[in-house]
Amino acid sequence: MKIKRSGRLVDMTHYLLQHPHELVPLTYFAERYESAKSSISEDLGIIKQTFEESGVGTLLTVAGAAGGVKYIPTLGKEEAVSFIDELCQLFTKPERLLPGGYLYLTDILGNPSLVNKIGLMFASLFATKKIDVVMTVATKGIPLAYAVASYLNVPVVIVRKDSKVTEGSTVSINYVSGSSKRIQTMLLARRSLEVGSNVLIIDDFMKAGGTINGMVSLLEEFDANVAGIGVLIESDDAEERLVEEYYSLVQLSEVKLKEKEIEVVSGNFIKHYDDMVVKNLGGEKE
Repeated sequence: MKIKRSGRLVDMTHYLLQHPHELVPLTYFAERYESAKSSISEDLGIIKQTFEESGVGTLLTVAGAAGGVKYIPTLGKEEAVSFIDELCQLFTKPERLLPGGYLYLTDILGNPSLVNKIGLMFASLFATKKIDVVMTVATKGIPLAYAVASYLNVPVVIVRKDSKVTEGSTVSINYVSGSSKRIQTMLLARRSLEVGSNVLIIDDFMKAGGTINGMVSLLEEFDANVAGIGVLIESDDAEERLVEEYYSLVQLSEVKLKEKEIEVVSGNFIKHYDDMVVKNLGGEKE
């Protein structure tokens, strides 16, 4: 279809936003709009500049016969800091406190706007990593995993604690819960992962890290690699941390049951933002 540049820009922008991390050959756009590759390249230059100035990501160009252009969604550092502050305010609401010192998270994990922004945060952090699959454990981590996977354009695999007949044969391991020190079981369908897959682990909450450590052990049974670990909120009162390298958005400092107070601070996400997002994508620090 032969359309004007203004129409091409709108349609190309929409297509790229719907296909993140997908290498699109310039010939695809040239044939789609019946335009010369030189015109398409100029259009992509305009889109790239607009994306970067508005803080929604960037376009990476891959040279060669098999090359093309790839949209990389990212969140600007200033917006990331602001969003983490917003999350901290949400977590400190007294009504979030449950008996036993647990935190109510369903309202956050059930809010599409918040979950999508959290997904974009982690997708930004791991934008330049080779990610084949996003993994989480049922059930609260599932919305976060799908949000991250949608921006990275990769599938999700879900680790379960009980077998589902619909998943076929499974691989199971026993692991020690970091907080309760109890031996528990987790399993994953054999068809979920290919050998050598690079896996990004995402979870909603981490105390000592026993569950995440269990997922790491499970990946070893598939000869898969841990490409990274991201958690929404981590607890600061763990006696022993079983996971060393991870990235968190919020850190739970203290829970005062009698006063019904919840103290949280920003996690380590922002501390690593420049090295993992700005530097790796060739941008400038804000």
